[in-house]
Amino acid sequence: MAYELVIKADFGAAHSLREYKGKCERLHGHNWKLDICLTADRLNPDSMVIDFVDAKAVIHAVLEKYDHYHLNDIPPFDTLNPTSENIARVVAEEIQEKLPGDVRVARVTAWESDTNGATYIP
Repeated sequence: MAYELVIKADFGAAHSLREYKGKCERLHGHNWKLDICLTADRLNPDSMVIDFVDAKAVIHAVLEKYDHYHLNDIPPFDTLNPTSENIARVVAEEIQEKLPGDVRVARVTAWESDTNGATYIP
């Protein structure tokens, strides 16, 4: 048995895809929407996976360094191609580093548009 929370978050950022043959190799931006799923095997003493306030603070701390920037200029995307797949993975890993030990990232979906997104499952 496990519990799962879903938190929606967003940030705006520009990027260009390296080694891509098409219009996305040019600088362009997205209003990224994220579905962040956190899980735990048992609830904390307050009967929660994690307080939404605390979870949102962690997520905000991770996303603020990307919001309204050119992702290709910011580590790790200065060397890692800033695809939706890599954004989902990096965000998941950075959130996980800041969570209490009993809470895990179950998955992160990075939506670059209303119809196109990529999910990372650790």
